[in-house]
Amino acid sequence: MSSDHAAKTISIREMNKYYGNFHALKGLSLEVEAGEFLVLLGPSGCGKSTALRMIAGLESISSGELLIGDQDVTEVLPKYRDIAMVFQSYALYPHKTVAENIGFPLKMAKVPQAEMDEAVRAAAAQVELDGLLDRLPGQLSGGQRQRVALARAIIRRPAVFLMDEPLSNLDAKLRGNMRAELKHMQNELGITTIYVTHDQIEAMTLAHRVAIMKDGELQQLGTPKEVYSNPANLFVAGFMGSPPMNFVEGEISSGQFRAAGMSLPVTGFADNAAVTIGFRPEDCQVVEAGTGQVDASVYTFEMTGDQSLVTFEYEDRHLVVKMPKDFEIASESRAAIAFDPAEANFFDTASGRRLLPAA
Repeated sequence: MSSDHAAKTISIREMNKYYGNFHALKGLSLEVEAGEFLVLLGPSGCGKSTALRMIAGLESISSGELLIGDQDVTEVLPKYRDIAMVFQSYALYPHKTVAENIGFPLKMAKVPQAEMDEAVRAAAAQVELDGLLDRLPGQLSGGQRQRVALARAIIRRPAVFLMDEPLSNLDAKLRGNMRAELKHMQNELGITTIYVTHDQIEAMTLAHRVAIMKDGELQQLGTPKEVYSNPANLFVAGFMGSPPMNFVEGEISSGQFRAAGMSLPVTGFADNAAVTIGFRPEDCQVVEAGTGQVDASVYTFEMTGDQSLVTFEYEDRHLVVKMPKDFEIASESRAAIAFDPAEANFFDTASGRRLLPAA
């Protein structure tokens, strides 16, 4: 089915959602570019699925504006918004064949049968389901069912794709394969996509930009590289990355960051009695005790195949270091963690905000 739909922008302006007295979404503002793949990322209950359902028209907007292209759709019914939604549950009709499931949106639109058959074959080919068109959903694997749901969304060539955790029911290997397929497909089709997930690996690999949310509020918006390298606050720093960033609480005075057993020179930071230093596991090394930034004892050593993870016990917390796959160290041995203080992040412990050195 040929499309006269060009990819459209989405403008979300000061969008709020209240359930009674509960403020579920707090003044969300986002501009999504035409053809962009934007991921809404955050833990359960952060408001990301609520935001997606409001864009779809499945939840009303308490206040604010929503534009798709240059049309204000704040009050428009879902069926007039030119969107297609892919859910976590796939939502397939069990008694209809794969072909009937994929073609259902066109059947509803009363598209002639010959044109519909051709469109179904084309959409099925795009997600590699050509040989399975006569099967019922119950005869398919989870990954195949998810591809049927995608094909059904593609066939309408909507202006916007909305995807709510579409890969969360798949096993790890299949998730990896489907991520690659999704990214390739969105690239080919160029359809503006908003994708909700709590999985930051998914966000990092799929997104042109990531919008990180917590407690109904947008925390940071940027490319995966930006939010990973320059997190706006402690929450973003701790949420992005696997294993997450290491944090140590201390203070800055007279050009030194000081914490238990740790004293580092830092330049350009004002004195502050409550500062948290953050450094990523891949930005540090295990070295001999007394030769790094902080001495600690090894809590566990894990070989993961492509790397080794060394977890240290420091004060009342764990600090993790990524080492090469052939590295080994005994549990409970003493060693030191070495890292470059210039590569570390500093945060105001009270507000969580990232501190930047004076120019």
